[in-house]
This record gives sequence, C-alpha cells and structure tokens, in this order.
Amino acid sequence: MRLELSHRTERFGAVRIHELQRVIQLDSGDATGATGDGIVTQAAMRAIERQMVIVIPCMNETRRVIEGVLSGIPHDCLIVLVSNSARQPVDRYEIEAQTLEQFCRAAERPAIIVHQRDPGVAAAFKAAGMPELIDDDGLVRTGKGEAMLIGMAVAALTGRTYLGYIDADNYVPGAVHEYVKVYAAGLHLAANPYAMVRISWHSKPKLRDGRLFFSRRGRSSEITNEFLNRLVAEYSGFGTEVIATGNAGEHALSLDLGLRMRLAGGFAVEPFEFVELFEQFGGVLDTAHPEVMASSVPVLQIETRNPHFHDNKGEEHVQGMRMQALNVLYHSPIALPPVRQAILDFMTAQNALAPGEEPPRERIYPPVGSLALDLLRESLENEADTFRQLGSATLVARPRPRPSLAEPQVVTSA
Repeated sequence: MRLELSHRTERFGAVRIHELQRVIQLDSGDATGATGDGIVTQAAMRAIERQMVIVIPCMNETRRVIEGVLSGIPHDCLIVLVSNSARQPVDRYEIEAQTLEQFCRAAERPAIIVHQRDPGVAAAFKAAGMPELIDDDGLVRTGKGEAMLIGMAVAALTGRTYLGYIDADNYVPGAVHEYVKVYAAGLHLAANPYAMVRISWHSKPKLRDGRLFFSRRGRSSEITNEFLNRLVAEYSGFGTEVIATGNAGEHALSLDLGLRMRLAGGFAVEPFEFVELFEQFGGVLDTAHPEVMASSVPVLQIETRNPHFHDNKGEEHVQGMRMQALNVLYHSPIALPPVRQAILDFMTAQNALAPGEEPPRERIYPPVGSLALDLLRESLENEADTFRQLGSATLVARPRPRPSLAEPQVVTSA
C-alpha cells in the first residue's frame, strides 16, 4: 500500500494529530521504499495483522451483511463479534453465532463471539472491577461504547498487540478489507507503541433524483470535527481544520494506548477518544502515564478509496450522535469558556437545549487496563453462556500494569 505523505501535524501536548492522508495505491507492488516514502509492503502489513484483533459491534444486522463484513477482514486478524441483538421473538444472536461459526469453519480461522447483555458478562466485569458498566437490571448497559469496551477487554486477553474496530453495517466487503489494510499500514508507519489510526471514508453515496450522489461529508462528523478543532484552536491561538475523524467508527490503536484510556458510553465513544487523549496527554492536566508523554501519541487520519455504504438510520440517530459528542466536549475540564459557550449556542439553536440549560453528562468508564484480567477471563469462560471461542481462539490474560484511576488535576503555576 502507498499512502500520501503527511507534511503537517498539529500538536496538543504529546498528541500529534497528522493531517488527512490519502491512500494513493491499494497495492504498491514490489516497491520497498523507506517509511518516509509512504510505502508499506505486504510483509509489513501482514506482521501487524497477525497481532491485530478486529472487534465488530453488532446490533440486529442481517445475516448477509454480517457475512460480507467477515469476508473482508484479512485472514490473520482475530475476529471478536460483540452483539447487542434481540434475543426474542427471534434469537438474532444465535443467527449471528451460527453465521460466524460457519464462516470460521469455511475460512479455517478462529473467532470469539459474546452477547453484550449476557448476565454472565455483567457478572464477569463486576467481579473484575468495573461495576460502573452495570445497569439497574444487573446487565451491561446498552450502547456502542459499552460494546467497544467489552471488545477491548476481550482483545486484551488474547495476547495480541493491536485493536481495530469495524462497524457491522458496512455493505461493501472491499471497503472493510481496505480499512483493515489501512490500519496495518498506518500503525506500521507510526512506529510508536502508543499510536492510533482513524479512517475518513472517501465518500458516502446517497440516492438523489434516481442517481447516486457521492457525498464527501457526514451530517454528524462535520459538527463534531468543527468543535474539536475549535478546542485545539483555543489553545494554539490559530484556526485549524486538522481533525477530520471525530466520529470515526472505523479506527485502530495499539492496546498499550487503549488500555490506558477511559471510554465513553453510547455514541459519545469515538469523539471522546480525542477528548481523552487531550486530557491525559495534552499537557494541560497532570498525567498518570509519563512514559506515554515521553513517547508521544501519533494520531494518523487516512482517507480511503472505497465509498462507505451503510444503512441510513435516520435524522434522529444523527442528531443523537451530534449531541453526545458535544456533551463530552462541553463537560471536559480542558474545554475553555469560548468553546463551552459555542456548544451551548449551537445546542440551543438546534432545540436540543432550552435557554439556560446545560448539556447532560455522558457515562465515562475507567480504563480497561484497570480490570483484573485474569479474573475477567475466568469469569467469562465459566459464567457467560454466550461467550464462545471458535476454532483455535484462546484467551491468555497477559499481565499489564494497572493504570492509575486518579482524576487528572489541572496544572497550575506556582
């Protein structure tokens, strides 16, 4: 693969946000250029893929769509499907499990599947040290962020090094394949133990007047990116549009970074990743991880070639995503007054808030690295009926330092 070189980065403390890079060639042939040439060989990408877990959060998608997503994931990646699909009147989870099992048998590869609302999953996370994840019914809370958290925890038990997320509603297997290849290429080029790669899709086609219109901007992403960039600009004193992936559902990161990060619930999860990086490693607040500050955190944003086809979930869904993104930004201790006021003005204009109201707070969960992973593994295997390891998939709780859960404090000069 050949990627356009990134000539500019925006710094926020130790966080290095690279400007948007394009995929120039999906296959760069036998070219063996240096890293600085933007070329990543097949061998280099394979090496990353062999250490990558792909987590698929899934909720009531059709069998054919799921099959397509599975078929696009490179063979050496380990698949983890986290379902929140209906169990009644039709048990859609069982359909998903059968689909995954048949795929693994035909493709001769391993995978793991689990249902988010399995009582045994809730018991496992509570026992491992994260009762915040459990609702009043004694089950893991419903939400995309919660599914991603479960997926990261399972990934941490596999002994692999990298984690990538793919949404289950992608209609194009070739796009899924490209996303994972971009993850591998970006993580290789980053050459950093605390790296993140975020996808910006080339276009999102819509049917207009009987023909396809290839839109370049998402209805939610445009707003999220605007306010995240405004946050960065308030600190630098210069306007910027560097953040182009605020709502990137498709993204990957090293587990060494991911296990140190808190995650937000629901659809706030993806934009909160930027907020969390700025809070932990932006130099405004104290950090519990000086080793990450010393290394820096590169965030690569890469525009793919394939268009992004997925189900249209309606304006209400889009509006909810926008507001949850702005909620976490508004309540961040690093959000300066002009940013907060701009958010209030926007939400009031959208009739999402009445004048004088404040945005609600989203749920923020402790880092997955704070869990007792050995206990989590044992509880999942013994208590979660829906937790299934297919093929040769096995769990090994690798020891990791438990990140500090102390609240970051604002740095003040003496």
